[in-house]
Amino acid sequence: MNVAKTLSIALIALCPLSGLFSQGKFEFTPLARDAYEKTLALRFDEANLLIARLKLEEPGNLFSYYFENYIDFFKLYITEDGALYKKQEAAYDARLEKIEKSGDPKSPYTLFTQANMRLQWALIRLRFEDYLAAFNDVNKANKLLERNTEAFPDFMPNRRDLGLLHAMVGTIPNEYKWGVKLLSSLDGTIEQGRKEVEEVLNYADSHDFVFGNETRALYAFLLLHLENDGDKAWKILQEGKLEPAENPMHCFVLANIAMRTGKNDEAVRLLENKPDSPMFFPFPYLDYMLGLAKLRRLDKDAGPYIQRFLDRYKGRHYIKEAYQKLAWQALINGRPEDYRRIMVSCLDKGHAVAGGDKSALQEAREGRTPDADLLRSRLLFDGGYYTRARDLLAPHQISDFPDQHTRLEFNYRMGRIEQGLKNNREALRHYKETIREGEDSPWFFACNAALQSGLIYEKLGDKAAARSHFQLCIKMNPVEYADGLHQQAKAGLARIR
Repeated sequence: MNVAKTLSIALIALCPLSGLFSQGKFEFTPLARDAYEKTLALRFDEANLLIARLKLEEPGNLFSYYFENYIDFFKLYITEDGALYKKQEAAYDARLEKIEKSGDPKSPYTLFTQANMRLQWALIRLRFEDYLAAFNDVNKANKLLERNTEAFPDFMPNRRDLGLLHAMVGTIPNEYKWGVKLLSSLDGTIEQGRKEVEEVLNYADSHDFVFGNETRALYAFLLLHLENDGDKAWKILQEGKLEPAENPMHCFVLANIAMRTGKNDEAVRLLENKPDSPMFFPFPYLDYMLGLAKLRRLDKDAGPYIQRFLDRYKGRHYIKEAYQKLAWQALINGRPEDYRRIMVSCLDKGHAVAGGDKSALQEAREGRTPDADLLRSRLLFDGGYYTRARDLLAPHQISDFPDQHTRLEFNYRMGRIEQGLKNNREALRHYKETIREGEDSPWFFACNAALQSGLIYEKLGDKAAARSHFQLCIKMNPVEYADGLHQQAKAGLARIR
């Protein structure tokens, strides 16, 4: 245990326990703000020491408990440590009780911090497949935010969280529909939520708003995933004050959006210059992101970064898909035997909960070695290298491919490439053929072809065609990526209603 941790524990132990539930307050003093910024930068040893000082020097400042919960949130979300999850639940309950009983009812932060802590733990519970508890936390958070809005209608942090809930409620995957019944008090639309979060961001741009960077990141993800506007999401982040070389979370946010908007070279640059020092809490997923970004431009040195992630990460998600990407690296470099050997790990390592892990498991179970050129074109497309991808497939014809799977994939990949190059007519032609031939197949090609067709028609202003294709996407149920594709189709339907 290092000195900072030892001092933190000692200082907290010295805090007086008398008057445990005397009325507290919420003040972003210089000390509190420093502790918060260190927390958001994943500098937890320093943050814990500052929180201990905050409890000694400002014993009535309840932000200390909020910051502690934030640290637990980050640790659990990054590590997926099941033992820590069980251990820290009691601390979470105690912090909620402390704020509920001690918080000044005249402060808008009393209800807001409770709601935000519940939303953080809802995300953690979803991570650990504790779905009932997660939906209960979301429901209670929403009610707290609604109460807070009635009492403090101009409180901007409240609008941010409500905006996100309003935007997301209509896109909850089918398998969680039972949980929506617990959210009977929650409704809203993507448009409503976007406007609410946008209002908070505009406020942050003209005021000293401590939640400014958080709001900017959340708004960018909302634009990307619910509004299908990656270009605007990237622009919003560029207008902020993110410091990717100094803050691992800023690096993650920027690289994540870059990888999803065809800016793969920028993602590689960001991740190669990520903060890498003992002062930061370990974030192995950044290694996986770097390996994946390199793989998408067919770099030969992608594998060691993915392997480093597997060596350091002890969580539940991403394991199967990481082994799949190692296998792909072997295959595109002419080592099919290594591909088959590595794919065996997808069968017995990790968990198949998220879409990428489910897809890796399905590929391993099928035992089909992908066509190397189709795989290369997929990776290049995912990296935004559309011309390289098209040039790679240009010599091929559909008759070159021997079975339904590869023929479907060829049409689908050509559609994706033409869409990336903004050749919408050609993209729609390939998608139509993919849907016709693959609507009843177990693979995701036809389902995503319907979704992408809907997105094209939406941009062209043809709402009827967009609606029919979004509905067709939802009707199909492939064994991989179904939840994510259906969620995007529901978001599309919500936008054009």
